[in-house]
Amino acid sequence: MALRPAHVIIKALDPAAVGRFWAQALGWTAHRPGVTTYVAPPGELVWPDPVAVGLDLVPVPEGKGPAKNRMHLDLASASPAHQAELVARLLALGATPVDLGQGEVPWTVLADPEGNEFCVLEPREVYRDTGAVAAIVVDCADPREMVRFWGGAIGWTVHEVADDRAALRSPAGTGPCLEFLRSTDARTGPGRLHLDLLPHPGDDPETEVARLRALGATDLDVGQGDVPWTVLADPEGNEFCVLAPH
Repeated sequence: MALRPAHVIIKALDPAAVGRFWAQALGWTAHRPGVTTYVAPPGELVWPDPVAVGLDLVPVPEGKGPAKNRMHLDLASASPAHQAELVARLLALGATPVDLGQGEVPWTVLADPEGNEFCVLEPREVYRDTGAVAAIVVDCADPREMVRFWGGAIGWTVHEVADDRAALRSPAGTGPCLEFLRSTDARTGPGRLHLDLLPHPGDDPETEVARLRALGATDLDVGQGDVPWTVLADPEGNEFCVLAPH
């Protein structure tokens, strides 16, 4: 048993505007199925996408604080020229440069129009076939523990494990990586970005939630009230949701 990453939730004051930014940034399409804006690969909306992990922009009343998000996206590039063109296009779309103390690095750190950090990576062979999103990246204290939990949660293959970095990818070898980078930054409350997980057809959500608790997840109350999904936290307190199949 394992769950599928259905999408990344991004909380936004203006989901439509932030959704347009990300759709243009990735070359994807923004859909408006309701109060949220859903950003997915171009064409007719297929949810969950069989390869990519979509973005679901949800409305919230408060803006992002000054603390760095614990989850961010890394965007792939195919060549140095493509990286430079992508950065220039993103700046024209409304992204802003961000200094996180990264110093001289070959990637570029930017923020979307509501301040959510992301990186435009230099060409790397490991991300050659991921699509526009190279990786979903999570800051954490213990990458080894996180890859244990999340590998068990979603059944993805371990690609790298070290004290300062760990990575998972779908067994099919498609779509983005899920990476964990060691950080000493303290958590500052609920994140602006988190993953929603979906049971496979025929799997029971309650059974999956019980399995996640056995792996080390804990129940989390973020004021969600009576909803059809379950809100949990991973072993480092990062919230995520288990959705009910449609």
